[in-house]
Amino acid sequence: MTSTPIAPATGRLGVLTPGLGAVASTFIAGVLSIRNGLSAPIGSLTQMAHIRLGARAEGRNPLISDFVPLASLDDLVFGAWDPISPNALEAARTAGVLEEADLGPISAELEGVVAMDAVFDSEWVKRLDGRRVKTARGKLAQAQALIDDIERFRTENECDRLVMVWCGSTEAYQEPADCHMSLEAFEEGLKRDDVNIAPSQIYLYAALMSDVPFANGAPNLTCDVPALVELAGQRGVPLAGKDFKTGQTLMKTILTPGFKARMLGIDGWYSTNILGNRDGEVLDDPENFKTKEVSKLGVLDTILQPEVYPELYGDIDHVVRINYYPPRGDNKEGWDNIDISGWLGYPMQIKINFLCRDSILAAPIVLDLALFMDLAARARGSGVQEWLSFYFKSPETAGDLPAEHDLFIQQTKLKNTLRVWMGEEPITHSEA
Repeated sequence: MTSTPIAPATGRLGVLTPGLGAVASTFIAGVLSIRNGLSAPIGSLTQMAHIRLGARAEGRNPLISDFVPLASLDDLVFGAWDPISPNALEAARTAGVLEEADLGPISAELEGVVAMDAVFDSEWVKRLDGRRVKTARGKLAQAQALIDDIERFRTENECDRLVMVWCGSTEAYQEPADCHMSLEAFEEGLKRDDVNIAPSQIYLYAALMSDVPFANGAPNLTCDVPALVELAGQRGVPLAGKDFKTGQTLMKTILTPGFKARMLGIDGWYSTNILGNRDGEVLDDPENFKTKEVSKLGVLDTILQPEVYPELYGDIDHVVRINYYPPRGDNKEGWDNIDISGWLGYPMQIKINFLCRDSILAAPIVLDLALFMDLAARARGSGVQEWLSFYFKSPETAGDLPAEHDLFIQQTKLKNTLRVWMGEEPITHSEA
């Protein structure tokens, strides 16, 4: 096969995160710890996963990082915007995800990651009080301020390339409006301060206008509006989203394909969470929870295909709850009750109690997305990168087809994309 021309990963790669809370600070601290030889990159495909090439008998199974030209961790430079935290060290200490013993050896480097003032609107995140916010009046001026920030960061840190990964809060629920239907309408909306243009969309616009790939780690309506997809296509910039696949939804996308593979019925799936970090506080508002709920609820139907298997999956009671409980902090607890049915319709139950650490699961996703989005840009990728669906609760698609939620199909698609780009045959597992 002919390989895809990919520019080399030379020079420094700037990783910009709108949001410097628990996820972003844990990601930055983790990378600093890893490159100082203090920790292992557990959870990261780009750093730890192998990829099979050719037939099994050939025995070719290199690390992904040795197979594709990814940026080195030593070449990463970090920047962020945040309405609350002044720097990554204070953000990490406030979040309480990592212990002081882990933060101490890298504290000087973390303190050096100083947050820029954020584009913030309390109408979209009512439970947070933004103090470090842009003074620019009007949404077009805010977009220009972000564009200026991006260029200043690029210059001051001598970056050859940049990527942006949204690590900010979940915004209030919204449906697409007229201003989202075309780039012309969106830019006119910026000039008119259209109330339907959310902060995350302003960040994405600024990123695209700066030719910076963008991945959306929240369930916000951001990359999935026609106007900004149009802009990404015009400028040839990769997009990916949305909503990092962690915790409860990760378990659903692991278990559900197994139930379907064995043709076991599912009658109901009840999920509840208790969470005490900033994300939990934001999701305590009904409008912000609705945004997350829509993202979480879409998983089962797409995997199970109830229209194909109505007798097995045509009438599932699927309930999702999130409860804000401050003592829990970032250590989220997810409870699932799954009512399944087997031979002759006899009922069975599965109970899951997942005591997970949300930001610990999200941090390696941020790293992988940053490196893979940079790779996509160097491979001249443009628009929605469906091959990165593996990382998202609510994956975006480049066309009208429904998203693929099966984690194992997503993994195959990701690895086959890398194989094809590097001139190797895709693997179907139909032969040796």
